[in-house]
Amino acid sequence: MNKVLITDDDEGIRFTLRAFLQKKGLVTLEASGGAEAIQIFKRERPVVVLLDLTMPGMSGVETLSELKKIDPSVPVIIITANSDISSAVETTKLGAYDYILKPPDFDRLILTVQRAIEKQDLEKNIRLLNTEVGYSLEWMVGKSAKIRKIIDQIHQVARCNFSVIIQGETGTGKSTIASVIHNLSARRDKPFVSVDMGAIPETLIESELFGHEKGAFTGADRKKQGHFEAANGGTILIDELQNIPLPVQSKLLRAVDEKKVNSLGGTRSVNIDVRYIGATNIDIKESVREKKFREDLFFRLGEVMITVPPLRERTEDIPYFSERFLAEACRELNKQPPEISAEAHALLTGYPWPGNVRELKNVMRRAALFTDEDILTPDHIDLFTHQSYKQPQVSTEGLPFVTIKDAEKAAIQQALRVTGGNKTKATAMLEIDYKTLLKKIKVYDL
Repeated sequence: MNKVLITDDDEGIRFTLRAFLQKKGLVTLEASGGAEAIQIFKRERPVVVLLDLTMPGMSGVETLSELKKIDPSVPVIIITANSDISSAVETTKLGAYDYILKPPDFDRLILTVQRAIEKQDLEKNIRLLNTEVGYSLEWMVGKSAKIRKIIDQIHQVARCNFSVIIQGETGTGKSTIASVIHNLSARRDKPFVSVDMGAIPETLIESELFGHEKGAFTGADRKKQGHFEAANGGTILIDELQNIPLPVQSKLLRAVDEKKVNSLGGTRSVNIDVRYIGATNIDIKESVREKKFREDLFFRLGEVMITVPPLRERTEDIPYFSERFLAEACRELNKQPPEISAEAHALLTGYPWPGNVRELKNVMRRAALFTDEDILTPDHIDLFTHQSYKQPQVSTEGLPFVTIKDAEKAAIQQALRVTGGNKTKATAMLEIDYKTLLKKIKVYDL
């Protein structure tokens, strides 16, 4: 039940307001002065305060100030004589919700009170939603201090239309963050289209992004809508941003600037309204310095930069994700999740995770599948690079150090060995794109 606190030194005014508001179904509280109003407010927490401006002792302005210290969101409606109207207007600058002249116009009074109550309900729901979203984001992306900073950035970016570039190693959750930004934005009811530049042959990238007309090139036997048109009104995620060829970057820049796209073979421009999010597993600024990525396009797409730290730099997230992924897999398998032993936690925390959260999820799913015991030990954990990785022992001496390069090289070696040298299957197993695999093979001389 909504409570309204009537504060006025005139008993007749209080009686009139009380009778009217109770007839409208509201619960009323009464105070004859500012000090009494503050005590009642602390105890009863009414949703609206009606406050006389001129009272003996503590003035209405002083009372307003104290009420706002207790609860800055509470709507305070000033009740004032016509001679004090200028002072009443000034109180709105101090946080008063509105003011009503004496004798009150009851139609306006009840409308103002109802709107004030609606404002309180709305703000309460927003605070509750933000809390729920915060918990939800932590559940998805982690709880470490570094990730909480990312969550703050997500909330800020979601409220605007700025273009975003998300940087981070493969498997850190860049696509998840992009979809969260979309789902929290005003575009949430419009399409979210994700396109992976690393999975598209270079000759088809322009057609995939912008579409093509029938007969535009050999094999174009029908008109095809591009990803930009498909995302119209919503958000487009351009994953593996660094793989866009320079000629296509030039056309993309025009599309971003002019908010129009031209399909291959087309003669008519199509207006588009999309929010751009790019994702990359490299330092895109380095690509700009090396002239592999256009500087002007970088400035258009990178109005906001979000850098997702690798899992090895936020080890406090490893136990959380380990237990969560294990529980999820066991629920899928209709099994009771085992307890993770201290030795297993030490192994998981000390491992460098070149595949980041995605690799950890795969490891815990395999552990859930092949474990039928109550305790999960290091023997149940099949690390992809186990041949080159020595399991740490729990001790005060700390954990052994393994370089990321060694772990990554070993992972690629094993993937190629398991797939019989089939690079396409190896990319699927490692969850990286084909171009990245070829580059790593060359770097590690494999």
